[in-house]
Amino acid sequence: MPTEAINLIDWEFANTSAGSWTSVRLPHDAMIHETRTPDAPGGADVAYFPGGFYTYRTTWSAPKDPAACAALRFEGVQGDATVTVNGKAVGSIRGGYTEFEFAVQDQVLWGAANEIVVTVDNSLQPGSRWYPGSGLYRGVSVILRPALHFANDGLRVRTLALTAKAATLEVQYDLNTPHDAAGIYVELFDGGTLVAAAKANGAAGTLDLHVPNPKPWSAETPHRYELVAKVYAAEGLIDERREKVGLRTITVDAQRGLRISGVSTLLRGACIHHDNGILGAATHRAAEYRRIRLLKQAGFNAIRSAHNPMSRHLLDACDELGMYVLDELADYWFASKTRYDSASRFRDTWSEDADRMVEKDRNRPSVIMYAAGNEIPETATPEGVTVAREITEYLHRLDPDRPVTLATNLFLNAMVVFKQSPYKETPEAEGETSLAGSTEANVWINQIGRMMDLVSRLPQADKASKDGFAAVDVAGYNYGLARYKRDLRVYPQRVILGSETLPGDVARSWHLVEENTAVIGDFVWAGWEYLGEAGVAVWVPGKRAGFSKPYPHILAGPGMFDLIGQPDITLRLAQAAWGVLDAPAIGVRPLDRSGVPMVRSAWRVTNAVESWSWRGCEGRKAEIEVYSADDHIELFLNGRRIGRRRAGRSRGYVARFTVPYEPGSLTAVSYRGGNEVSRTTLQSAEGRLGLRLTAGSADVAADGADLVFAELAVVGANGQVEMLGDEEVRLTVTGPGELIGFGTGAPAPTEAFTGTTTTTYRGRALAIVRPTGAAGAITITAHAQNAGSAELVVQAVVSTATPALLEPSLR
Repeated sequence: MPTEAINLIDWEFANTSAGSWTSVRLPHDAMIHETRTPDAPGGADVAYFPGGFYTYRTTWSAPKDPAACAALRFEGVQGDATVTVNGKAVGSIRGGYTEFEFAVQDQVLWGAANEIVVTVDNSLQPGSRWYPGSGLYRGVSVILRPALHFANDGLRVRTLALTAKAATLEVQYDLNTPHDAAGIYVELFDGGTLVAAAKANGAAGTLDLHVPNPKPWSAETPHRYELVAKVYAAEGLIDERREKVGLRTITVDAQRGLRISGVSTLLRGACIHHDNGILGAATHRAAEYRRIRLLKQAGFNAIRSAHNPMSRHLLDACDELGMYVLDELADYWFASKTRYDSASRFRDTWSEDADRMVEKDRNRPSVIMYAAGNEIPETATPEGVTVAREITEYLHRLDPDRPVTLATNLFLNAMVVFKQSPYKETPEAEGETSLAGSTEANVWINQIGRMMDLVSRLPQADKASKDGFAAVDVAGYNYGLARYKRDLRVYPQRVILGSETLPGDVARSWHLVEENTAVIGDFVWAGWEYLGEAGVAVWVPGKRAGFSKPYPHILAGPGMFDLIGQPDITLRLAQAAWGVLDAPAIGVRPLDRSGVPMVRSAWRVTNAVESWSWRGCEGRKAEIEVYSADDHIELFLNGRRIGRRRAGRSRGYVARFTVPYEPGSLTAVSYRGGNEVSRTTLQSAEGRLGLRLTAGSADVAADGADLVFAELAVVGANGQVEMLGDEEVRLTVTGPGELIGFGTGAPAPTEAFTGTTTTTYRGRALAIVRPTGAAGAITITAHAQNAGSAELVVQAVVSTATPALLEPSLR
């Protein structure tokens, strides 16, 4: 029987501190179910959640006929873990983002029930600079293989040549054991049409597929073919692998920039963390698809994994929907950034982590670049430069087609050279030191603001970064815009990528991308809101505040999409600079904070929101920001002309107005060359407020791989969302579905995301419901004391055929 993958979804779970067992379905984040406290050891880094000790157990019924090879694969576990099968240890897992697979055929009882137990220790926090989650937050599967099969990473696909008329696809294969008589057949299908085929004999080899009239994969046209590889022996078909692949080539140099299949490509990038907001770290396929779909609709064409290898589900979404990927190896090397990270074992483990990342990524068209690390202060030292070179060369040996970058914080590296508090004592090993990490650099940047531009221009910043940049293919600049023009002159062969840029600098950065071929793109921090680094970009009332904010702050604050997927006004600045903003976007600074001094952050340029519905604020001064790439903006309030201001590039794509607030309609009209181009109107909510529940689809797949994202809003009789009508909402779910997340984009909520009640924030909340497997009507009901009730019915539908992409990858 060919290789088969079986997802292990249903488990029992016990938090050691509680002791009792509960039923859970993977993916499962144990940390999001913990109780946050102001004195949690991980503090603001991990959003005031505690760690813990956890145990998972499940029973897998093995088929009667034994498989020659059986393995357990873990796509990611947060916390160090041990695994047993039927009471026998089969392996241990280093917590985090690296995949592990263990052979278990000697422990399996064929034709019987098999108990699998995973114990997880994620008690020591902070283990990272952001919210990590805990437990089996990514998928777990059993892989059954025949005696002769394709090895792990045993099918490697490369596009060697690509023109409009023909493409050459190289397929390298390896079997798990020598077998000279094995016949290998590889076919490439476009839909149901066979377009290329080749065959070979032996346990390892290379085949070329010649594809006529190829359809290249790109972010704009993500066309994929199906690759089918089969192993035959005397007894017939032995093993089979199917993969979705895309045809595309990658070249990058300072003279021609980044070219995907020969086409010049500029990266409009979003840095994103791995968590899924109110779901915590749980890697639900539907949530990953939703995130990529919204980012792409907003104009992004690339994402950078911050700062770890991406999940398979996220990569699937990028392949299918069309999104370029920069996949990142690590946030730290051998210098510790948080008290309980794993820097002490980095030297021993980085090559294995790189192996697993490349094995997962290599056949994916979306992945166009690797990052060896993020803000690594060691790269300002000779030892760090040596490691950078070693990692780059290793990645090139594993994958010769993709360039490697290194995301370098020039400010941080300069501080190392200046010897300004570059070392700190590591509590767990007295006498050892660790270079100042990203958190220290971020504090300095936030305090110094634009002074970081000055520091990055200094000769010491060049001295601290040039050797590290020379070790990689693409120089990744974190907050280093001030160096671009100078470095392009001094290093004419250097390719520059804005690997991390402040939201307020996105327009400035994009102009440099457009004007300099050697600058291939820009990644804003951050494209999507995330948990942890609590409050670093949140504006708070007062005159002074720390870098991180106190409990109950939970999110960082710089996201161009908020925690529940609503666009932030800062996105409109990026869209205007990119030239994809079709009409003016009106932002209004919160009127309930009008006149209140605010402590600002370098990571948030404004706290405005896209609303003109502020009940009870009549007469207060409204500060209005209109974002547009057009020449002029004219503003009207209830039909009265307020004024006309210049906008466009010369004004940073924003026109500002001030007017006393009054309910009604606020309209911005944009002009180019004296002619009206477009207009946008915001309306106030009218009449009695009520609740509204909506979802993107009337049905959902019942198998649990799909989710219902039910958007809750407090609206007036005219359907407009009210900013100041927030109240507690209670939610119930009946039918074949379970509530797995309920919350808002509030920066400092007191309710848990795992409960059935939440207080709306700026008139909105999100409920996420997972089908439980049966067909039928899922009814979601919301009730509030003042706004009344709302109901949403979604049909759970059982499919007669499982889509191929819902199967666990056999790679």
